[in-house]
Amino acid sequence: MTSSIYQLIGFLEEDLKLPTAAITLALKQSQQIPSFLPMTLWQYGLITLIQLDQIFDWLCDAQLD
Repeated sequence: MTSSIYQLIGFLEEDLKLPTAAITLALKQSQQIPSFLPMTLWQYGLITLIQLDQIFDWLCDAQLD
């Protein structure tokens, strides 16, 4: 995994307070394409549309490598 995925996971855990189990499940499901992690979380009902929007806002604002 790239450092940008680790930064995203940190945001999910610290800011959105998502359980580690939810993130782990989504990571397993989006293993082939890690950038699909936010959509996978939403598809599995692990986040709301508002949280998905917050993730996309964070991704736009974050300076990822």
